[in-house]
Amino acid sequence: MPVPDPCVVVILGASGDLTSRKLLPALYEQHAAGTLPAATRVLGVSRRPKPDEAWRDELREAVRGHVRDFDDARWATLAPRISYLAGDAARPEEWTRIAARIEELAPGAACGNVLFFLAVAPELYEPIIAGIGATSLVPRDRRVTCGDDRRAWRRIVVEKPFGVDAPSARRLNQRLASVFDEADIYRIDHYLGKESVQGLLALRFANGIFEPLWSERFVDHVQITAAESLGVEDRVAFYDQTGAVRDMIQSHLLQVLAFVAMEPPSVFAADRIRAERRNILESIEPPDAADLPRAAALGQYGPGGDRPGYAETPGVAPGSTTETFAAMRIRFDNWRWAGTPFYLRTGKRLAAKRTEVLVQFKPPPTNLFRRLGREVAGRMVGADRLLIEIAPASEVRLRFLGRAPGSTFSLRELEMDADFGGRGGGAEPEAYGPLLLDAMRGDQSLFKDREEVEAAWSAVEPLIGPASEVLRRGIRDNYPPGGWGPAASEAILARDGRRWSSGPSSSPSV
Repeated sequence: MPVPDPCVVVILGASGDLTSRKLLPALYEQHAAGTLPAATRVLGVSRRPKPDEAWRDELREAVRGHVRDFDDARWATLAPRISYLAGDAARPEEWTRIAARIEELAPGAACGNVLFFLAVAPELYEPIIAGIGATSLVPRDRRVTCGDDRRAWRRIVVEKPFGVDAPSARRLNQRLASVFDEADIYRIDHYLGKESVQGLLALRFANGIFEPLWSERFVDHVQITAAESLGVEDRVAFYDQTGAVRDMIQSHLLQVLAFVAMEPPSVFAADRIRAERRNILESIEPPDAADLPRAAALGQYGPGGDRPGYAETPGVAPGSTTETFAAMRIRFDNWRWAGTPFYLRTGKRLAAKRTEVLVQFKPPPTNLFRRLGREVAGRMVGADRLLIEIAPASEVRLRFLGRAPGSTFSLRELEMDADFGGRGGGAEPEAYGPLLLDAMRGDQSLFKDREEVEAAWSAVEPLIGPASEVLRRGIRDNYPPGGWGPAASEAILARDGRRWSSGPSSSPSV
């Protein structure tokens, strides 16, 4: 794998939660592992005035609390490479100072490579992009050279949510394209940096035993769940404008779905992988207005214990119909998955924190053991399944039937499991770390292209557009905390003769 290029990492919105909880811990972990190029510099830009040393002290404590093995000596070698600049990056007049500071740091960062990271509220993306474009940092011909005629690069990482719907995503794509080449735009989804999500690629395409079974012929259905036991907590202002569909399904869950459902790329290369992810998302058939109540469900958690329901949470708009739970059935218009439904589900204040993919295989075409007794025949149903757990563990489990010991012939469930991280391999590194290194080396395999983003918005349009009003009637307090969401979610699968893998019954059926 190519070595990452050193650069100046410019974090715009440096005083925010994302920087202290994710970005700096990720950079520290890569520095501690020896994978962060030594000449790399970090410049934080935010409106609050503070000296460099004060910001470094804040970051030290934040990083200490968010990494597994913090070492003061290692931090001491990283801290001098971190700087802070007070400035409002959304104001064009500030960019003269910001650009000057970047250029001061750039000579020590290998030919002036610059990686911008938008760690700000989405409404600030466009003015910041315009500010960058108004400077000499990204020339009109997009060519930056060093004294020895080497090319330098200017790249930008854009956080989710990338727009609020398909039209706004297209507008943001156009704004980015007016300043950066597509090859220099990195639309990030940190889920793609998780070991277990990337492990899906290896599981599918490095093993001959799975791919022949990976189609509508042998797979009955697929479930993708991202459940959280916490509520909205301190994200009320963001969440009430966003909701579960925009926050989780359009981004994280559809990205996981793409890895599960995509066709094999002809070669392991960024453009081929992204093309196949884009193709599978474009083949989604969103439910129409008439089918929507049967194919989707939205919910808001109610009060429980000493905690208020979502609607009573301070900061939530009166009468808000923002969903804290969403589920939908997806069907594809393609040869591989025609007739095989994919079920997506996400929510807050559910029974457990869990992110998983369940591939439910079809039973044998005939039950060879049907004359051996009711119990054996009954246990044939829905036995074979592959469970890929993304969080809190990172492992894969294959369940199947085998003969139970004893004097009579009967069946029992058996399970084989493997740890994606390796037994005793320690905590998984912060997902942003590998993604930042990929951006430094110019590898877009785990980043989304513009068509992929727009296709994902089109897939969820029925759940966020005018047609969703039918799902939002009576949404308030329609599921209790500690369960698995509203009854309408169970009904989506029940109509098809199936059950969720976690819920009132823990054994999915077909």
